[in-house]
Amino acid sequence: MTADLSAARTVSFATLGCRLNQVDTQQIRTLLEARGYRTVDFDEPADVVVVNTCTVTARAELSDRQIIRRAARVSPEATLVVTGCWAQTSPGDVAAMEEVDLVVGNGDKHRLPELLDRIGAERVHVSDIGEVRAVEVTPAARLSGRSRAFLKVQDGCQHRCAFCVVPLARGSSRSLERKAVLEQARHLVEAGHPELVLTGVDLGHYGADLTPRTSLAALVRALAEIPGLRWVRLSSLLPAYFTPELVEVATASPVVAPHFHIPLQSGSDRVLKAMRRPYNTRMYRALIERLAAARPRLGLGADLIAGFPGETDTDFAETIAFVRELPFSYLHVFPYSARAGTEAATRAGHLGSRTITHRSRVLRDIGREKSDGFRRGLIGHVEEALVLETVDRATGGLVGLTGNFVEAVFSGPPRLAGTITRIRVTGVEPDRTLGELAEPEDR
Repeated sequence: MTADLSAARTVSFATLGCRLNQVDTQQIRTLLEARGYRTVDFDEPADVVVVNTCTVTARAELSDRQIIRRAARVSPEATLVVTGCWAQTSPGDVAAMEEVDLVVGNGDKHRLPELLDRIGAERVHVSDIGEVRAVEVTPAARLSGRSRAFLKVQDGCQHRCAFCVVPLARGSSRSLERKAVLEQARHLVEAGHPELVLTGVDLGHYGADLTPRTSLAALVRALAEIPGLRWVRLSSLLPAYFTPELVEVATASPVVAPHFHIPLQSGSDRVLKAMRRPYNTRMYRALIERLAAARPRLGLGADLIAGFPGETDTDFAETIAFVRELPFSYLHVFPYSARAGTEAATRAGHLGSRTITHRSRVLRDIGREKSDGFRRGLIGHVEEALVLETVDRATGGLVGLTGNFVEAVFSGPPRLAGTITRIRVTGVEPDRTLGELAEPEDR
């Protein structure tokens, strides 16, 4: 049901999917607040509700539908706006939901304030994302109070992996001008954020589309010169993007957080080729071993897809062996899900749901083993940690995110929130890592 927008002043948000979606939501929020809207909690009735959706898997779309229906129950009189990747790739399906008042594609998110001002008979605003050639310059997004800040420097993807719908949802690779990145970064650091997380769909491609051409390595070097910035954390990066220049700055600069997320998807070269991934296991292994050797206690994460069409028992066994051999600190495991418009969806050899579920469970078990082993290896070590503004629900303790991407719970004064401190890791439990403030001589 559509509210009277002349009096609409409250807005709430729900975000599904990736970190980039979180950044986009915050940018939409900033734009709407500049127009006079007041943001309220999602569980509080609002005049406008914005749901930012994901479409990377079938499960994601199920979650999209569930949160849309929940939004309608919480705010039955609201104007319900659905945006994001599902809105971009399946606007008809989204518009068919009776709860939805406005459908806004990824290329039109920046227009949301004006679309709300003149909402009428036209409910769907989804332009051709393939025609978008620039990243909109919007206010820098702060997502976590005074602690971490996320900086979107790139959007879209130049690759066409067989399983991935993201290029259809996000368009071609495009970069934010370096000057704009540095201006936003300085603003965020001056606002009290000692850590910046660089985000993008295809982050390693940063700068290749700009004139003059530049690179992620050059951008990181420039960011490292900003006074007050303790860490630049890089989001997901394909192995091929680790040029000699990027490896050098990533391993030598103390400003680059000792944590990398490098998607793998499979440990079988045959499957990687079928997926159209731009690397093989030899290349991947060499990179991981080089990074791990250069930075002690390096946090390393990877994505894996279980049950890609045609994946044999032998392929899966190769993946298990490969993952066990490398020093990962965590794994993100995704059951294969056919997505309309992708090459893999039309291929033969799709596996049964039981097989996919079993393989996902095996890989997640290995991921837990890897995480436990990595965290146990930190016991006794002193690590720098950014103290988050959240507290541990079970203990009431502070939560610090270490440079190598481990959350540790410890006791300390609330005033530490948003600052970098040094903690000693003291123990590991199944669902948390324990620590204590380091003694002065360790500081």
